[in-house]
Amino acid sequence: MTLSQKIANRSAVVGIVGLGYVGLPLARAFHDAGFNVLGFDIDQSKIDAIAAGKSYIKHLGDDFVRPMRESGRLRATTDYRLMKDADAILICVPTPLGKHLEPDLSYVIQSAEDIARTLRPGQLIVLESTTYPRTTRDDVLPVLLKTGLSCIDRESDEAKGFYLAFSPEREDPGRKDHQTTTIPKLVGGINPVSGEVAADLYRTAIKSVIKVSTAEVAEAAKLLENIYRAVNIAMVNEMKVLLAAMDIDVWEVIAAASTKPFGFQAFYPGPGLGGHCIPVDPFYLTWKAREVGMSTRFIELAGEINHSMPDYVISRLNLALNDRNRSIKGSRILVLGLAYKPDVDDVRESPSFVLIEKLQDLGAHVDYNDPHIPRTHKMRKHDLGMQSVALSTESLASYDAVLVSTNHSVYDYPMIAKHSKLIVDTRNAMKNIDRRDNIVGA
Repeated sequence: MTLSQKIANRSAVVGIVGLGYVGLPLARAFHDAGFNVLGFDIDQSKIDAIAAGKSYIKHLGDDFVRPMRESGRLRATTDYRLMKDADAILICVPTPLGKHLEPDLSYVIQSAEDIARTLRPGQLIVLESTTYPRTTRDDVLPVLLKTGLSCIDRESDEAKGFYLAFSPEREDPGRKDHQTTTIPKLVGGINPVSGEVAADLYRTAIKSVIKVSTAEVAEAAKLLENIYRAVNIAMVNEMKVLLAAMDIDVWEVIAAASTKPFGFQAFYPGPGLGGHCIPVDPFYLTWKAREVGMSTRFIELAGEINHSMPDYVISRLNLALNDRNRSIKGSRILVLGLAYKPDVDDVRESPSFVLIEKLQDLGAHVDYNDPHIPRTHKMRKHDLGMQSVALSTESLASYDAVLVSTNHSVYDYPMIAKHSKLIVDTRNAMKNIDRRDNIVGA
């Protein structure tokens, strides 16, 4: 039986490498489409949580995982030798940046090597991790070819090799209006038959699948999506700094511009960029551009502006404290919100970590409150070793300044405004509060 036939009758086993913010929702999508799913992760705590029907991603909840455990059609393991049992293997691992903003493909290469150890004819391999164009062809393919198998270009040759494609993840944690199954899926193969087989697989679980001509097109499209956002956010961040110097409310300006029914899309400023995609992906393309002797000045300028925002926020905080005869050194500062966006527990690349570390370096005593993140954990760049403090009228009054870094909807902003000595608001969270002398925008 060919892989296409197995996909059609739902007898194919779908393997997913990396059970994080991308892999776990993808596992649920294929589970709900009727497939048996094999999940692979190096984190034993995730495997144990799935076995218990528990979700380690807070905004998804236990009800997201429990049906997969109860059906018996999801098995999660740290034993990568079991990849031989999967007919399709989807790679959903991190692609971070190194210390010098260079792409770190170590997780992707390691996954390819793990797959190669048990690779068998007829398997489909799909990379979902965001990366620069030609990663699938130039970095993943050579690892798989070392097995002696080929990337087949005719389905009739399935017994001699494997299929290979790229399909970028498009997850947006916490979003309510879209989920994995309703977000259109791009698919591009190393060759036409690989692209078609991969598209056939995704069509069983995703409502809209768009097959593009090559893996490179799909890789570049993902980068374009996120660079578009990064550049526009940089523009409004720069506008915020300029308009603040002119004593003009950037948030009111954005609202006014948004009344135009065409030719304008609203983007919003903040204390920096967070999440895996926008702070990271543009640098994958700028790095790759050097390989062909080009520079990406526009993209790099946007990155420079966005990375400067934590320093701007601290300068605003410093001026506000100075007006109250205080300095950052020795001040007690409460950071509201550790997650990179509202109402989730996702802290990847969150600017709150940078703000906390910079304030600590300046001599401040810093605490944080985030109802979604009771304590911090060791990350690639940060290890704060902190716990969320309680939020009360008494605790708020004990701080010299409250810095709003993430505008969670559960916060009682009128109460916070009433009992705080000083609020530096980077998210326009206090927009519905009557103007008070203790609220400063940043």
